[in-house]
Amino acid sequence: MTKPIVLIGMMGAGKSSLGTRLAERLKLAFVDADAEVEAAAGMSIAEIFEAHGEAAFRDGERRVIARLLKVGPQVLALGGGAFVDAATRAEVLDKAISIWLDVPVDELVERVKRKPGKRPLLANTNVHEKLTTLMRERGPLYAEADIRADISGKSHDAAIDRLVDLLRAHV
Repeated sequence: MTKPIVLIGMMGAGKSSLGTRLAERLKLAFVDADAEVEAAAGMSIAEIFEAHGEAAFRDGERRVIARLLKVGPQVLALGGGAFVDAATRAEVLDKAISIWLDVPVDELVERVKRKPGKRPLLANTNVHEKLTTLMRERGPLYAEADIRADISGKSHDAAIDRLVDLLRAHV
């Protein structure tokens, strides 16, 4: 690999859990953009949203991702809304191989319910309805990724095998 591999998709798609395993398989570093944003801000994403709002979070996220894309080959997991930002999307499409981890909403709902409280956009809302709305808004933008990987219903091992096959076919 000569470029970063960037995993995009909805919250609960498995960007971090699969990203860690994919990086291990490819012998690359794994970086979670959300963790990097939290480290740069010195606060959790939920705290950033509460104290400064989503716009401030997205601005910080954009700067952190631009910095991370300059590092070179690695597996980078983006937060669910990062690729929606036009500047971030353009940077990723220019400097990386992007993979959309495509998972149906019903499966996402089951996955995100396992980690309550971690996702500010889902606080105090109907999770299925919110994820359906977000997928409708974000799906056309995610579709701009270099690779679309339907990983619904797959085990981690099967999903990693699929991602490696798709990467091999792409490069």
